[in-house]
Amino acid sequence: MGIAERRLRQKEEIRAIILDTAWEMVKKEGWQSLSIRKIAEAIEYSVPVIYDHFENKEAILLEFTKQGFQLLFKKLEKAQEKYDDPAAKLTAIADTYWDFAFKNKEYYQLMFGLGMACCEFEATPETMAIRKLTQDIINELIGKNKVNSTNSCLKYHTFWSVLHGLISIKMMRKWDVTDEVNKLVVKDAISGFIKNLQN
Repeated sequence: MGIAERRLRQKEEIRAIILDTAWEMVKKEGWQSLSIRKIAEAIEYSVPVIYDHFENKEAILLEFTKQGFQLLFKKLEKAQEKYDDPAAKLTAIADTYWDFAFKNKEYYQLMFGLGMACCEFEATPETMAIRKLTQDIINELIGKNKVNSTNSCLKYHTFWSVLHGLISIKMMRKWDVTDEVNKLVVKDAISGFIKNLQN
């Protein structure tokens, strides 16, 4: 292995250590506690070493945001592949999205800025893939509609607004209602949404 290759590998290894350490800190203390100084202390490197790999804390947050959307897309894609019926696909997407939010709270809070200041995040291939996957299924359902004058873009935003709104309420108001009731609310909202698309 040449010197250049060895340096590149070392740089990648340090970058991975920074991200792994930052993720452990977030899981223990939350996003608000994350700082470049704390990461440097934890991995026993100087602060400039962190800046050699990430421009600032927001660059680290952006990396985790991308990871979150990649993970979410993979889970949504896999969930809907089990079904042929578009209504069942959309229900699977809603269920998987809900489960993702509560099994991956750190990612979800960062991805959507829940209870924290989030970095600006432009559309990525992952976010666009999630949108296309969902909107294609919505279009399938609209195609079965006899009137067929429904705006699929509007319905896409309605779908995500309902899901994200319900998740945000549950995530930010822990004292609210039981998990069972929340799941029933989601099921009722999504089945009503699908029924509306089919009429």
